[in-house]
Amino acid sequence: MLFAAIFANNVYICRKFINMSPVFGRESGYVFKIFSNEEERMHIHVMADGNEAKFWLEPKVELAKNSGFSRHELNDIQKIIEKNAEQFKEQYKQHISKRLDD
Repeated sequence: MLFAAIFANNVYICRKFINMSPVFGRESGYVFKIFSNEEERMHIHVMADGNEAKFWLEPKVELAKNSGFSRHELNDIQKIIEKNAEQFKEQYKQHISKRLDD
C-alpha cells in the first residue's frame, strides 16, 4: 500500500513536470521546449547531447544563452527556429495561457 502511494505520488509529480515543460518540436536531433514560470519574454530552449541554448523568439530570433553548442550547431538551430518561429510563438502563447488558467 505504501509503495502504491509513493508510486502514485511520483507519477503525479512526473506528470506535473512534463506539463510544465512541453516539447514544442524535434528536428535534426534537437529538442525544442520551454519551462513554465520563467520570464515573460517569448523564448525557446534547445537541448541535445547534454547541451542547452536559449533563443528569444521576439522581437526577432536571437541567441540569449548557450551552454555547450558549437557556433555551427547554433547557426543550424537558429535556422530551424526561424523556419518554425510562428508555430513556436503560437505554442508558447497557448502554453502560457493554460498555465495562467491553472
